Amino acid sequence: MLLSLDALERRIVVSGHRITAPRRTLLDSMQQLGDHFTAEQLAAAAPGVGRATVFRTLRLLQEIGTVCQVILDDRTLEYRLASGGHHHHAVCSECGSVDDFENADIEVLLHALASLTGFTIETHRLELYGRCAPCTARLAGAELPIG
Repeated sequence: MLLSLDALERRIVVSGHRITAPRRTLLDSMQQLGDHFTAEQLAAAAPGVGRATVFRTLRLLQEIGTVCQVILDDRTLEYRLASGGHHHHAVCSECGSVDDFENADIEVLLHALASLTGFTIETHRLELYGRCAPCTARLAGAELPIG
């Protein structure tokens, strides 16, 4: 579920930043682009906004948890509006859909690994690649013999 433009702007203000005309244009363009987009697609959707502003705004929105990066299975880096909180991604290799998920067991495992190795984990990223349920069902149906 995409956040409203007002909700996105509130997150920026609450984080101590200003809502500028270019930021408002970029937020609107992100909503228009939908589920996920590249920085280049965002720049093209907001032609009056400079590329440096696009990248600075994406970085700011990542820092405040409003945008997250997704690495697709072809290594393409895309962004998507996030509803908030730390989460992971399940990426469909067939249709390109991206679903967010949270799992407390992963966090427990990370703490155990940090304790075991003495490594201080500052952040992590987890993307799962495979096929979403609709693509799995569609492909399974396509493989059934007709007779």
